[in-house]
Amino acid sequence: MSRLALVTGGQRGIGLGIAEALVAAGYKVALVAQLPAEDPEVVGALARLGQGAAYFQHDLQDIDGHAALLDRIEQALGPVTTLVSNAGVPAKVRGDLLDLAPDSFDFVMGVNLRGAFFLAQEVARRMLDREADNYRSLIFITSVSAGMVSVERAEYCLSKAGAAMMAELFAVRLAPHGIGVFEIRPGIIETPMTAGVKDKYTAQIEQGLVPAARWGQPEDIAAAVLPLAGGQMAFATGSTIKVDGGLSIPRL
Repeated sequence: MSRLALVTGGQRGIGLGIAEALVAAGYKVALVAQLPAEDPEVVGALARLGQGAAYFQHDLQDIDGHAALLDRIEQALGPVTTLVSNAGVPAKVRGDLLDLAPDSFDFVMGVNLRGAFFLAQEVARRMLDREADNYRSLIFITSVSAGMVSVERAEYCLSKAGAAMMAELFAVRLAPHGIGVFEIRPGIIETPMTAGVKDKYTAQIEQGLVPAARWGQPEDIAAAVLPLAGGQMAFATGSTIKVDGGLSIPRL
């Protein structure tokens, strides 16, 4: 069975960096996002990835459509051997958590936690229904915000903390079947999502916020994904890999 990675939010940023690394390593890649296929971002991503990738439009909030999504992917490319649960949305508005509105809370949770959970559930069920020659894995891209507080984006922090527990739950459930589950926690990564706060974080990085003294890049996350997806760290299932240049290390 060939290796097929499903990468949510793979049309840009961290997801695209991961998709590029997987294609270069010989994987077929299914990109999933809610954008229409003709969107310039999608067209550009597919041009970069070449024949090793295909695009499937789907809104993660549509949990009733997860099974149909996987049916379409399987018919076109075969069964998924690696899920990279990467897609995520930020807080609609940064502000005091005492002013957080339910619609923003529900939106962020609906994508980052609820949608991600039920897609991973459907992928896991299908993995268990099939025997496989290749190593299989679920990789959850969370954030340092799973453990570091940002009071101006509480809903995002809560969603990522929940996703961290989600990864551990799937790890324990799937370990007896040889399916590896991992969490990667990116730090401050230079992507379209962080473009609006680039000046703020650049100044903080220059003042010592990140011990590595630089922005992270999508390629930094991709480099961590490859050994997890391929089985080189199989007995480390359930591990959390921090890819943040030392940002989350407590310091005096």
